[in-house]
Amino acid sequence: MDNEKGDPLIKGLMESMKMDAYVESRIREMHVCFICGRVGYKKLPMKKIGNKWICIDCLRELKEALDTLEEWEQELAIQEGFRKEIGKEFNR
Repeated sequence: MDNEKGDPLIKGLMESMKMDAYVESRIREMHVCFICGRVGYKKLPMKKIGNKWICIDCLRELKEALDTLEEWEQELAIQEGFRKEIGKEFNR
């Protein structure tokens, strides 16, 4: 009776050891995104920038931010212009 209960436990331990060995053999192919910290492997594409890795999701967000950078700069320039005008009005 003890053997019947022990078999699933032993099988579970063996599977766990196999998984650990597999992960250790694939660790060179895994990378961590320096922005979000996600681990990239086959299902999460990663790109190396310098000596750091970035995942595709963070790269997309970064691209979107860079694409709208000109708009941001224009908005900031308008806000700064308003601040100067308001400052001139109050300093009279």
